[in-house]
Amino acid sequence: MKEKQVRIVSEFNNELKLKGFKAFRLEDDSNATRIYSRKDFYKICLTTGRSRIHYADRSFDAEGTILFFGNPHIPYSWETLSRTYVGYTCLFSEEFLQPTVRSESLQQSPFFKLGGTPILKITEDQRQFLNTLFQKMIEEQQSEYTYKDELIRNYINLIIHESLKLQPSENYNQNKNAAARITSVFLELLERQFPVETSDQPLQLKTAQDYARHLNVHVNYLNRAVKEVTGKSTTTHITERIVAEAKALLQHTDWNISEVGYALGFEYPTYFNNFIKKLTGTNPKALRTGNI
Repeated sequence: MKEKQVRIVSEFNNELKLKGFKAFRLEDDSNATRIYSRKDFYKICLTTGRSRIHYADRSFDAEGTILFFGNPHIPYSWETLSRTYVGYTCLFSEEFLQPTVRSESLQQSPFFKLGGTPILKITEDQRQFLNTLFQKMIEEQQSEYTYKDELIRNYINLIIHESLKLQPSENYNQNKNAAARITSVFLELLERQFPVETSDQPLQLKTAQDYARHLNVHVNYLNRAVKEVTGKSTTTHITERIVAEAKALLQHTDWNISEVGYALGFEYPTYFNNFIKKLTGTNPKALRTGNI
């Protein structure tokens, strides 16, 4: 059963990678489609139910219908709290949307950028209209129409433009003081370092001092601000993000362990091994093979 699920996940990811787009009803979703490769794919999700969404350093409790925008460069997780959960999801790469939306405009979008508004509360009338757009995307991806990709892009852009008309959710906590602003900039800069695309260009910013120097602030000020806003130290954010990227690279690339370590800023394999061992309690080889 496990081998079958792995095969389905692999087929789903290969198809998504090849086409750069996938839309589906949540009710039709299998466990496999929830485990798509997180690298490269943006996500728009229209859902009805109770859930808790963790996005970067903030959390949102949702009930009713919401529209969620996920950025592959910003960590997020989703807890489903209700028994019934319905809606639609579409996944797409920057390359798929490239002909009509430039990559940098996606990064600066009020929905996809760090510190933006990734969650909107949706009324019943709005839900019905958005449902139609998702349904049309699902229909088109299965059609033989020559220009279906262009049509799907238009539907995605229509969802984004309709969303720009809506008011941000009031239940989303956003701090506006100086500590929150510098923390937001730090977290955005941290996420810009990922995902790591090649094994021959090592990570440039690896320590709290590196980030403070880049942001032109004293490292003590940065540490105090990040700790105050997130409850975690600057170093903890950096190390946790590097560990998460290490796991992704070990599991989703064919780079050897030395190459993974070098890409993440470790000049010698022993340094990388010691780092992973200290943070995870195991070694990179075990993380790669799943023998944990």
